[in-house]
Amino acid sequence: MLDPDTITTLARELYEARKTRTPVRHFSKRFPQMTIDDGYAVQRAWVALEKADGRTVRGRKIGLTSRAMQQASQITEPDHAPLMDDMFFESGGDIAITRFIAPRVEVELAFVLGKPLKGPGTTLFDVLAATEWVTPAIEIIDARIEQFDRETKVMRKVTDTISDFAANAGIVLGGRPVRPADVDLRWCGALLHKNGVVEETGLAAGVLNHPGNGIAWLANKIAPYGEQLSAGDIVLAGSFTRPVNAVAGDTFHADYGALGSIAFRFV
Repeated sequence: MLDPDTITTLARELYEARKTRTPVRHFSKRFPQMTIDDGYAVQRAWVALEKADGRTVRGRKIGLTSRAMQQASQITEPDHAPLMDDMFFESGGDIAITRFIAPRVEVELAFVLGKPLKGPGTTLFDVLAATEWVTPAIEIIDARIEQFDRETKVMRKVTDTISDFAANAGIVLGGRPVRPADVDLRWCGALLHKNGVVEETGLAAGVLNHPGNGIAWLANKIAPYGEQLSAGDIVLAGSFTRPVNAVAGDTFHADYGALGSIAFRFV
């Protein structure tokens, strides 16, 4: 376990990296003893710095929900992080690429809670009962900690990713919100176009067999820390496509079929 002073120092590094758009090197290389709990401690310390600047938490994200990503990261469960209020962007507009370091785009569903969820013991049925709306969402992920080390080219470890807000950097909501009982969420799918070309397709069942399972997992995961999901929270359930790289000038359009679409351009 890392000592409190080191936790604070690493959180400050990430806070500055986000502001300056300058990535830092892997924490896992500098501190091989770093644990997943250390990663979440760094994340919480970073959130405190953002709140001190007047930022607020609007919800949470769940990552590493697909089996392939968990195997690649050598973990057996997802990760999670807060969604800060300045990470939200409007669909149909331009997004400044200078807000990010190395942005990539993922296709997801977002759950908007009408009632709180508090573990332990939260189930998928509890999630569906507590959810007011499910809506299409795009997550923009980034790397305040280098994805690949600048010298060794080794990929960062899950402790790095967790420290780094689970890679979250931006959220775009759009499309047609639906009540969770009105559709079979497992079969909600999307086509992700980049500059008019379909780059990725996927079904929400790729997220733990049902995207609501991730919300239940999260409510139970944060319960031992005295935390819960609150009414009004927006929770990203996890990507069901691989991340697609983005540069200035790229236009993205995610077609969710009957659930509408999301579009934006990086400038």
